Amino acid sequence: MDANKLRERFLDFFRQYGHATIGYAPLIPENDPSVLFTTAGMHPLVPFLLGEAHPAGRRLANYQKCLRTNDIAEVGDMTHLTFFEMLGNWSLGDYWKEEAIHLNYILLTEIFGHDPDRLHITCFAGDKDAPRDSEAAAIWLSLGIPPGRITFQPKTENWWGPAGMTGPCGPDSEVFFDMQPTGPSDETPVTQPQRFVEICNNVFMAYEKLSDGRFVPLAQRNVDVGIGLERNLMLLQGSDSVFETDLFLPLMTAISRLARQPQPLAMRVIADHIRAAVFVMAEGVRPGNTDQPYIARRLVRRAIRYGRMIGIEGSFLAPLAGIVVTCMGTAFPEIVPPSGAIYAALDDEEGRFQHTLVRGEREFARAAAQSHAQQELVLPGQTAFHLYDTYGFPLELTQELAREQGLAVDVASFQSAFAAHQAQSRQGAAGRFKGGLAERNLQTTRLHTATHLLQAALRRVLGPHVTQRGSSITSERLRFDFNHSERLSSQQLTAVEELVNTQIGRDLPVSWGEMRLDAARQGGALGLFEERYGETVKVYAIGDFSLEICGGPHVSHTGELGHFHILKEEGVAAGMRRIKAILAG
Repeated sequence: MDANKLRERFLDFFRQYGHATIGYAPLIPENDPSVLFTTAGMHPLVPFLLGEAHPAGRRLANYQKCLRTNDIAEVGDMTHLTFFEMLGNWSLGDYWKEEAIHLNYILLTEIFGHDPDRLHITCFAGDKDAPRDSEAAAIWLSLGIPPGRITFQPKTENWWGPAGMTGPCGPDSEVFFDMQPTGPSDETPVTQPQRFVEICNNVFMAYEKLSDGRFVPLAQRNVDVGIGLERNLMLLQGSDSVFETDLFLPLMTAISRLARQPQPLAMRVIADHIRAAVFVMAEGVRPGNTDQPYIARRLVRRAIRYGRMIGIEGSFLAPLAGIVVTCMGTAFPEIVPPSGAIYAALDDEEGRFQHTLVRGEREFARAAAQSHAQQELVLPGQTAFHLYDTYGFPLELTQELAREQGLAVDVASFQSAFAAHQAQSRQGAAGRFKGGLAERNLQTTRLHTATHLLQAALRRVLGPHVTQRGSSITSERLRFDFNHSERLSSQQLTAVEELVNTQIGRDLPVSWGEMRLDAARQGGALGLFEERYGETVKVYAIGDFSLEICGGPHVSHTGELGHFHILKEEGVAAGMRRIKAILAG
C-alpha cells in the first residue's frame, strides 16, 4: 500500500461513517501566535473545538501537513520527522469514547491491516483533576486487547491540551505497535519505549482548563484522533524506517548517488529537511532571521551541513526539491506552481551559507589552536555549542574537525549547554501560548476583525497582488504578513492607516453566510486559508469594503474597534512584509 492509497482508504472509511472530508490547512497558522507552524491536525480546528459550528458538520476527517522542530535532534532515527502528515478524524460534540475507539480499532486492524496481537494501549492514570480513564480501558478490553497490553500513565504522558493557557483538554489513549512481538511479554511502551512505535492517539476533550488552573467539565465534549501517516506506512510496507517508504525512497536514492561517503543518518536528515523546506517555502516563506523564515533557514542550512559531511559537492538542494515536488505534488498540488521560485531561493541560500561555513571553520581553527597552546586535548563543550548555535555546526561536524586536530570534544558539557538552550526555547515557546485562538476575548476578536480591514486597505493602496501570508494576534497587538516586494513609504503607511480608520468610522456591519467554496471564490472572497473548511465555507463581509473566507471570531460592527494605529512595517523575507498594529480606545 503506497501513501496515496493509505490516504484514500482512511478517508473512504470515515465517509462510510458519516464524516465529511475537509481540506487541509496551511502550514502557517491563521491568527494564532501559539506556534509558528501547524503542528497537528487539530490545530486549525480550535475554534470549532471551542464550540463554533463547523460548516461541514460535526463529524470530520482529513489529512493534514504538519511541522514540528522540537525533536529536530532526533531526526534520522526510525520514526522522527520535522515535516509529517497527520490523518485525523473528529467528533465535535457528537460521538464519544465507545464509538471513537471502535472506529479506531476497525481502521487499524481491518482497513490498514495491522495485527491486533501487536497493539499496545496507554490510558490516563487519573489525578486530582480527573479520574482514571477506566472507561477507555474497558472499551479496549471489550475489543480483545488483554489487560497486560493496557498501561495507565500520568497526565504528562496521556493528557492533551489545552492549546493555550486555558481551553478544552482531556485524557488521551495512545496506540502503539510492537516491533518485536517475540520479545518478553511483560514489556510495555512505558518500560521499553524503543520496542514500540506510537501510531495513533485518541484524545477525549471532556474538560476545560480555567485561568485559575481548575479543570471543569466541558460543555461540548470532543473527540480528536491523530494517526501518523508515515509511521503507519512504514509498518504496512514492512520497512525498517519511515525513510524506506515510497515517500522517501526516490530522495534517499538521489542523495546516495550524490554522496562520496554515504552515511544513513546524514542522508535521512537531508531528506527530511529538504522535504520540510519545500513545504514551508511553498507558502511564500524565504530563509531569514526570525520566525518562519528562521526555521526555513535552519532546515536548509542543516541539510547543507550534512551534505558536506558526506561529501556532496556543489549546489544540490534544488534538484532534491524537484524530487519532493514530483513525489508529493499529487497530494499537495499547491507546492507545484511556486517550485521554480523555491529552487532559485535554495540556490541563493546555499551560496550564502558557504560564507558562514568558512567563518565557522575559522572559529574552530582558533579554538583548536588555543586548546593545543594550553596543552588541552579536549575541546570545551561551550566552544562546541557556540559553533552549533552561531555557525550551525552539528556536534558531529565539530567532532570530525576535532579528530583531525587530535582533539576530543567535551560532549557532556555540550549536551548540558544544549539542554539549557532547549529549556530556554521551550520557556519562550510556552509564552507564545498566552494568545491565539484559544484566548478568545473581546480584544483579540477586535484585532482579528481589524486584520480584514488591513488586508483590504493594503490591496487598495498597494495593488491587488497583496494577499495575507500569515498573522498572529495577542491581546496587545496584531501582526500581519503579506506578499509585497518593497518597503512601504510613510505616505503609503499613512494612507493604509487612514483607510482602515475611515471604515471604522463608518461603523460598517460585519455579517457572514455559508456558501460553497467555488461560489465564494467566484464572488471575490479572499481566502488563503479556505482549504481547512471543505466545500462549504463561512464568508464574512464588512460592509462594502471587505469579503473574506474565515472562521472568526469577529465583532458585529466596525465601530467597536476603536482607533487603528500601525506601530511598525518591516521585511521578514524576500518578497514578504510585516505590519504590527494596535487598536486604541
